[in-house]
Amino acid sequence: MPSPPFHYLDLRAFCYATEDDARVEAALRTLLPDEFPIDRSTTEGHHGDRIVVLEARVERADDVRTVLEHILATATVTELEHTLTERMDEDCAFFVRLDKQAAFRGSVRLGRGIQLRGKVEAYPANREAAIENLARYLAEW
Repeated sequence: MPSPPFHYLDLRAFCYATEDDARVEAALRTLLPDEFPIDRSTTEGHHGDRIVVLEARVERADDVRTVLEHILATATVTELEHTLTERMDEDCAFFVRLDKQAAFRGSVRLGRGIQLRGKVEAYPANREAAIENLARYLAEW
């Protein structure tokens, strides 16, 4: 398996007042390596409701590989390859949204609820080089 072309991955999930914090954290942990630290912060919604923000930054290559294995093992590679240009911004950041409910049940699929932002390695650091680098990685997967 090739080395993952990311400097880091940021994962974020929001836990709204109607959701159980432990369940949302379990959904996020489906993607992360064992015992990986998750940061918690609390904010307030538009109507004063409590929102817990769960975040994790994955920087070590082995940990990045673990997260990517969870995501790419679900046959989303083709869909990601087809939408690669739409998911990359000018700062070489790659964005994916994952289904929070599916993650809680132990499976990973594209959807809503968990945001992943990955900083793609690219030399020179531009969007086209990042897209090419990530496309090569996905093709080798």
